[in-house]
Amino acid sequence: MPYRIDKCLCFGRRFDELKEIASENDVRSIEELQEFVLFGMNCMLCHPYVRRMLRTGQTCFSEIVTDADEPASDDSHETPSNPCD
Repeated sequence: MPYRIDKCLCFGRRFDELKEIASENDVRSIEELQEFVLFGMNCMLCHPYVRRMLRTGQTCFSEIVTDADEPASDDSHETPSNPCD
């Protein structure tokens, strides 16, 4: 059964909500986004997903994404399909 990962569990913030806030404020990093909304400050497991969201626009994931998969300084601009559509 595939995963459905679409939010920061500690703060209950959905990635589509974070994406909208990021777009409205021209945000490009987790630290910048945290200036506008509270998320990702406890377990931080959402950080690689939020980095991928900021990079690609994807807001729902069916695979586990780690810091190794989505490093903070990744400059690639691929757009994966959204498995939760």
